[in-house]
Amino acid sequence: MLEKKMIDLKTQALVLRRTNYGEADRILNLITPYGKISAIAKGVRKPKSKLAGSVEMFTLFEANLHFGKNEMAILTGASMVKFYNGILKDLDRINLATDFLKKINRAAENLETSEFFEILNESLEALGNEMDKTTIEAWFLLNLAKAMGEQVNLTVDVEGNELEADERYDWDMNEKAFFKNLNGKYDANAIKLVRIMWGMDLKTIWRIKDFGEYAPKALEIAKLCYN
Repeated sequence: MLEKKMIDLKTQALVLRRTNYGEADRILNLITPYGKISAIAKGVRKPKSKLAGSVEMFTLFEANLHFGKNEMAILTGASMVKFYNGILKDLDRINLATDFLKKINRAAENLETSEFFEILNESLEALGNEMDKTTIEAWFLLNLAKAMGEQVNLTVDVEGNELEADERYDWDMNEKAFFKNLNGKYDANAIKLVRIMWGMDLKTIWRIKDFGEYAPKALEIAKLCYN
């Protein structure tokens, strides 16, 4: 947890939300490895502002923050690390990335963990690199649920029995676990992909080509785990 009292901090950051303030300022909600930070970027909307180019949406940047007596930090400097411009090539990717920002913004309101920053940054990078959107969304939701402390069981069914490769399953929302069903929606391959997503980074998952066809079912399961 960051003690936000009369300090200067240099950290990587992503913009979750921005609001125009006054004639030329902008209030930024940032997600950082230290958690969510609100900061004011003074004069950022002026044509010659040195901050403007680095604090755009979907941009990873190095932020210099000053915490004074007020609750809100002051952004005193910013330099771009990477702009995930590939997101802007596709309206669906823009909408998905925007949804990610909103979900992280809500999740980080009352919970401080570096995982939120890591999950969002990895997801935006994957969207910018034109990785499969379904796989990215499934991974994002699963790992966000995990970071929020959701108690999800992906190893045994509701009766405590290990999941079997030749069985089909459905999801029990109350138990947050699978139950055996002869005509269930989910087979072993979809469940295996979800279990891999739960503990592996996106770049590694992307190299597992055989699982591509199971990504839609994995996304269904991910949404159930997150809700």
